[in-house]
Amino acid sequence: MPIWNKEAECASSEARQKLQLGRLQKAVERVYSRVPFYRKKLDAAGVTPDSIGCLQDIAKLPFTTKSDLRDTYPYGLLACDQADVVEVHTSSGTTGTPVVAAYTESDLTLWGEVMARTLSMAGCKKGDTVQNGYGYGMFTGGLGVHHGARRLGVTLLPISSGNTRRQLAMMRDFGSTLLTCTPSYSLYLAEAAREEGMDFRELPLKAGCFGAEPWSENMRVEIESKLNIKAHDIYGLTELIGPGVASECEQQHGMHINEDYFYPEIINPETGEVLPDGEKGELVITSLHREGSPVLRFRTRDITFMMREPCACGRTTVRIHRLLGRTDDLMIIRGVNCFPSQIENVLMRIEGTQPHYQIVIDRGTTHLDEIEIRVEVEEAIFSDVTRAMEHLRKRIHDELKSELGISAQIKLVEPRSIARSEGKAQRIIDKRSL
Repeated sequence: MPIWNKEAECASSEARQKLQLGRLQKAVERVYSRVPFYRKKLDAAGVTPDSIGCLQDIAKLPFTTKSDLRDTYPYGLLACDQADVVEVHTSSGTTGTPVVAAYTESDLTLWGEVMARTLSMAGCKKGDTVQNGYGYGMFTGGLGVHHGARRLGVTLLPISSGNTRRQLAMMRDFGSTLLTCTPSYSLYLAEAAREEGMDFRELPLKAGCFGAEPWSENMRVEIESKLNIKAHDIYGLTELIGPGVASECEQQHGMHINEDYFYPEIINPETGEVLPDGEKGELVITSLHREGSPVLRFRTRDITFMMREPCACGRTTVRIHRLLGRTDDLMIIRGVNCFPSQIENVLMRIEGTQPHYQIVIDRGTTHLDEIEIRVEVEEAIFSDVTRAMEHLRKRIHDELKSELGISAQIKLVEPRSIARSEGKAQRIIDKRSL
């Protein structure tokens, strides 16, 4: 499969590290001289731009957290003149003050470049039609794909999220070959298509780029089967640029990080210690070439590990494993640690279940944590005799107990009874904090 930017994506480690060091030094100099927040933070850590003599010196820099970005809302971390800002995006802000990402013309060029690589890794090329089902507006998803498709020179359908019937009609009428949206929404599209008698095997759709919410390997299998495509995992954060930080190639074995623009580390989330390759921990990323909103050592809260063994696609960039969870999504149920993605993996491999579920956590009458998992089941099973339902319920309970060590109440519900989302699916309802 063609590689969009061989010079950057297939560079030698020596050439890449030399580029990274030069850009890291300039990034530290930029924020030290232009951002009072960072100057104060670096001074407190006893670090100046001259302290960065090699890449390992990045460990001297203090971390940046989401709280830092919220505390400096809206332009407290701006590293350019406001007159040079040509586009602004924010996080949803549903759990507090929004995080702001400001872009200069150079930043938009960078964004288009890394998203062109993302789409290219999924096999997108001149002559293809990208159906962009991510939301436009302040959310970075829609316009991130938009900039990348423009850079790649492909046909773009900027349909945005929602309006499912129109999505399907345009997919059929315009011959979309690549779909971009959240993984949960792709399954909603498959469900709606089936109801309308639409067969994905008769469409030219060949691949999808899915992100913005956690999803498991078993959900990938479900998506690929129902949409008759190859499903690629993509990764990004508003705090860094949006989508385009890392993406899966055709090998589907880890996401390649665009290391010429983003420097990754894995740390112990408790101690902040940098961990060796292959060890699970929290992903920390430094933006190396941003002008508007550069960040140093941003703590993503995402749990993964790095892989440096050669990839058969020919790219030499480091890869991160599919996200294993988030430090702030970790559920502790009666002393057992568990991530929603682990539960999803178990559910998705059990025949008879649908890829729609919710996890409800509450405190019982004994004041101990209790977990109920609501799982949609296939119509044939739901309308079947009680024995079949009880067998399925027991199997789910026993496999979760055996594999994850959690004892959950399993509630099997009829198809389409769990609310669908055109954006990120709400998987967890934690009533303990209500």
